[in-house]
Order: sequence, then structure tokens, then C-alpha cells
Amino acid sequence: MKKISSLIALSLLSASLLLGSVQAESSLSAIPGELSQIQQQWATVKYQQSGKTQEQAFAELVSAAQAAVKAHPEDARYLIWEGIIRATYAGSVGGLDALSEVKTAKKLFEQALKQDEKALDGSAYTSLGSLYYQVPGWPVGFGSDKKAREYLLKGLEVNPDGIDSNYFYGDFLLQQKEYKAAVAVLEKALLAPPRPGREDADAGRRQEIEQALTKARSKIKS
Repeated sequence: MKKISSLIALSLLSASLLLGSVQAESSLSAIPGELSQIQQQWATVKYQQSGKTQEQAFAELVSAAQAAVKAHPEDARYLIWEGIIRATYAGSVGGLDALSEVKTAKKLFEQALKQDEKALDGSAYTSLGSLYYQVPGWPVGFGSDKKAREYLLKGLEVNPDGIDSNYFYGDFLLQQKEYKAAVAVLEKALLAPPRPGREDADAGRRQEIEQALTKARSKIKS
């Protein structure tokens, strides 16, 4: 039980699923209205709420995303967003429920890749990669640095200039102590153009990039 609790203490999924869709398809004009509403609600809950209020809001958003997937079973974009929401929810709920949510998110991303690996500009690759490096490995979880690198690089192949694809690969490199490489990738993430309709998500993401850059640069100097 102690190890499982440590899984959540890593804040794994509060970082990992800032991942909303990247670049072109993240604009609200490029995706269905129902999905854009889910994106907006996610950003509000993630960046403007906390504690029990946030936990309850995420639980409600999980239900909404699940219903949307049932209504659009062949659309990989809905699968990706249910996975994103479940993974972020896991970061706030804690305990055994969090581990269950993480595993469900993983399955959703894998299913999305089978349906359309380029949906939301490869977000399923980046989302899955972020899970692999933030979740502990066996016997507690399914984490794997090797798989993380593989999926994150595939996400970059699909979306080389995206803010999310670059942020998560840069953060992974930081965790791997590849500090100079991390700085280069994170600086590229900051150059990503703003995503129309995703202002809250972009603002939160840029704060995380700046924090990661500060840490990576300090490691290079030390």
C-alpha cells in the first residue's frame, strides 16, 4: 500500500495530462463543439481549482467524457480526451482508485492509436509516453523509460513543433539527467504558436515549461 501511495505522490498525472490536443486540431474551430467544451472544462478544473472541489469536478468530467466516447466510439479524439481526463483525475484522487484510473487511461490511449495514430496530431503517443516515464515500474505500475522515449519520439514525429510534444519529451530528458538536451527541447516548446481557444491550457503549460527550464539550467551550472 505504501508503494501505491508513492505512485500518486509523484503528481504523475497532474503533469501528464495537460496534454490536450496539440497544434492545428487543438483549435476550437477544428474539432467538434462537444469535444471543445470538454477541453475547456478540463483546463478550468486543472488550472483554476484545487482540493476536493477539483477532485469532484474531475469525477464529473470523467463521466461526461465517457458518455462522449460512447456516442462517438469510432472517433479516436474522444478516446484521447477521456484518457487525459482520467489520468489527470488520478493525480487528484489518490490511493488505489488513482492506479485504476491510470491503467484505464493507458488502455484508452492504446485504443486511440489503433484507430488513428495521428488523431489530435499524435497526442495519444505523447500522452502514453508521458505515462510511461511518470508511473513507477513493476510491481507497482507499468512505467518504462525505454517505452517512454519510444512513444514520446513518435509523438514528436507526428507533431515536431507542438508545445505538448516538446514539453513532455523535454521533461523526460530532464528526468533522465540529460540536461543540455532537455534545455534545447524545452526552449523549442516555448516557441510553439498559441492554440486558439486553449489560452488557459497554454498559460499553464508555459509555466510548467519555465519551471522545467529553470531546473535543467541550474543542473547544468551546478
